[in-house]
Amino acid sequence: EAEVKRWPASLAGFPLGQWTAVARRFYARGDMDADRIAQLEKLGMIWSHYDIAWEEGLSAARGWAAEHGHLLAPLDATHQGAKVGIWLKNARAAARKAAEIEQRRTEGLPVQSSAGALSEERREQLEEIDPSWCPIWPVEWQRAFHLTRQHLNEGGALPTEPGGAVRQGEDLGRWVKAVRLGWDQLSTVQRWMCQHILGIEPATEDEKPRSRTSQAEKWAMHLAAARQFHEREGHLTVPRKHIETITVDGVGGASGDGCENQEQRELKLGAWVSNQRSRAATLTPERIEQLSAIGMRWT
Repeated sequence: EAEVKRWPASLAGFPLGQWTAVARRFYARGDMDADRIAQLEKLGMIWSHYDIAWEEGLSAARGWAAEHGHLLAPLDATHQGAKVGIWLKNARAAARKAAEIEQRRTEGLPVQSSAGALSEERREQLEEIDPSWCPIWPVEWQRAFHLTRQHLNEGGALPTEPGGAVRQGEDLGRWVKAVRLGWDQLSTVQRWMCQHILGIEPATEDEKPRSRTSQAEKWAMHLAAARQFHEREGHLTVPRKHIETITVDGVGGASGDGCENQEQRELKLGAWVSNQRSRAATLTPERIEQLSAIGMRWT
């Protein structure tokens, strides 16, 4: 019995590595008989190291999803030492490439290479774990959506302010608030999901923060302040530290015509006039004319 288990002397120095490499090449070309394939697979033959890496990554992804309830892992996510987040990022890139190739074929365009594209079989393996594993919008958005839905399903109230609910490191209240304020930037599908699944409504005009004042609006406000100063004082020799208060409407433009949502703005008119004088060479002829009309001294 011991003699049977011992390697035959004829196999001493046999180039097994080279023989295995040749077998893999025959297998890859489809030139190997089915019985030989079965014999080698019975011995645990690894036809492709890429396949093994995929199976290991898939196993880690299953473990991470079982623990967290989804497959929308952040980039730094790991499971038993495996870098699940990076592995999923690469899988999504491969899925997007496969979709692009399919789109080109549908349009009748040439496809140079399918290398790096995710196969349909592998995509189905991931979809079995989590159908939303590869959204067309950012993964971070989908993860927050999933966690918010999970929070609601467990009886929690919809968080609307930062710090209201935090799950798996995600501030759900901050996300909900960002969704409501950025409603116009969402796709039609995202809006439907938020409204009909989570019960999120877009922010009202009163809730939206005031838009930032553009450079053109700032110029208009300061010019109005300069005119106001000139009408009151009869000149535009403004002290450097002078602050002029004017009334503007809610959009940021100069007002004075009885518009609603008016507010008072304090403008550093003295510094502004001095700056315009020093930048005269870069001002447009129109702006120079506007300032000259109210007594601007350029020298």
